[in-house]
Amino acid sequence: MSQGTDSIRTWLTEAVRSGASDLHLVPGHPPVLRVHGVLRALDEPPLTDERLRPLLKSICPDAFSRQFEKSGDVDFSLEMSIDDSTHRFRVNGFVADQKTGACIRLIPAEIPDFEWAGFPRDVAERLVDFRNGLVLITGVTGSGKSTTLAMLVQLLNSRGNNRIITIEEPVEYRYPARAGSVITQREVGLDVESFAAGLKHGLRQDPDVILIGEIRDKETAQMALTAAETGHLVLSTLHTRDAKGAISRYADVFPQSVQCEVRSQIALCLRAIVSQHLLPSVIAGERRQLALEIMFANSPIASAIRTGKLTSIDNYILTGRSEGMVTLDDSVKALLYSGQIDRDVAERFVSDPSSLF
Repeated sequence: MSQGTDSIRTWLTEAVRSGASDLHLVPGHPPVLRVHGVLRALDEPPLTDERLRPLLKSICPDAFSRQFEKSGDVDFSLEMSIDDSTHRFRVNGFVADQKTGACIRLIPAEIPDFEWAGFPRDVAERLVDFRNGLVLITGVTGSGKSTTLAMLVQLLNSRGNNRIITIEEPVEYRYPARAGSVITQREVGLDVESFAAGLKHGLRQDPDVILIGEIRDKETAQMALTAAETGHLVLSTLHTRDAKGAISRYADVFPQSVQCEVRSQIALCLRAIVSQHLLPSVIAGERRQLALEIMFANSPIASAIRTGKLTSIDNYILTGRSEGMVTLDDSVKALLYSGQIDRDVAERFVSDPSSLF
């Protein structure tokens, strides 16, 4: 074992024992954990580029090491034995100010259940009941999007009679083999060149369900729409704060000249958008609470997407409560009134703080 790997193991052991979500390794700072949304520095001296560069190289697979040297960015998965158990991590290496840094995300050993995550099971059942179309999970970085996707795929996997393909960068959760289902997980950079390439070839592998780790470019966005149009259920994520922002962001990856056509495709294919927010618990140091905006595509929403009148979507979600839609305000208020978050937190997330009184 190299000294670098030994140092990382020490820090990750503390991260696992503390219930941290991330370990930040940045020159000029000691190793820093994020525990339930709060940054906490370890009792270590500030890190240097001279220490971090070989440290990251010690855990980076050769193929990704070459990529890192060329582009200054790298994502890969890591497995490490800690406290007699194997733990998985997602590593992002980067260069900033010509110095090496990294953020290491801890992946739970098991896929959480919906009750633990605070995700409504009836909503999950409805999402996976769609026979085809596009389902988007949105939110800022660290809002639990990958975990929600994993829970949905696990639900589909457990039901059986599903051929599931995932395209991830990197592969995070591992899904157990289940009788009646077939699942393959492809990692961008190792198994396939890109999300778009994985989608293109995945369509030839008789899939029922396709998980795309993230839609971030025009080619992936177009292939996802094509897959959704041709009878597949496509699950993916976008980094946006709400449903209307997801639709706008999706269309904006295309040139202006074709956005009208793209919005028509989205209106036809979109089935649902779930926007996630993790809010600090009323009990300091406890797991954060999940607040959701839930939008199911109906005729008025499809029309708003086609015509580009996205500002009306918030109102359609509000008036769509009988169809199972939930506004972020209602979700935050439910957490407040059940005593899971405090009023100060609620006021930061609702559109009208006076509505809380």
